[in-house]
Amino acid sequence: MKKRIIVVEDESIVCLDVSMMLKDAGYEVIAQAGDGEKAVELAFSLKPDLIIMDIKMPKLNGLKASEIIAKKMNTPILILTAYSQREYIDKAKQENIMGYLVKPITEANLIPAVEIALKQAENAQLYRKQVENMNKQLMERKRIEKAKGILMKKYNLSEDAAYRKMQKISMNKQVTLENVAMQIIVKYNA
Repeated sequence: MKKRIIVVEDESIVCLDVSMMLKDAGYEVIAQAGDGEKAVELAFSLKPDLIIMDIKMPKLNGLKASEIIAKKMNTPILILTAYSQREYIDKAKQENIMGYLVKPITEANLIPAVEIALKQAENAQLYRKQVENMNKQLMERKRIEKAKGILMKKYNLSEDAAYRKMQKISMNKQVTLENVAMQIIVKYNA
């Protein structure tokens, strides 16, 4: 499936050039915009795989638009600009900005930057999911430990005996151990 890209550039000739290079390389340019406000609107409505955005634009600059987009979605952004000064580079060090290209843009530097940005975004998404899963497992583990503690105290059981009791309930009722833990916590209101 083709990756869907929005190109945001206030210079129409540059916007057209970048769009043509992307299309020639097999990407789908789903929208173009000339200012940051339109970029934010398009990002939220079209949910692209990547946004290529200029910094200096009317209405809302690319860095501010990137911040707004990053607050609501994880869309990667590749900055495209005529400015290579340190202040712009420092401001572009945002979580969702995956690259910084200085004009003039050629296919030789655009396409590798796009591919790297897309891959980095994919990796970031995988890491977010892993962290989410680990946090979920940690919370489940904490609930199980809490329930086990409740059973130990209530029935004067050893840790091992309390855990076995929870396992037995889990098997008999055919529910997860975490579900049993939640029932114990709710039942004993702890």
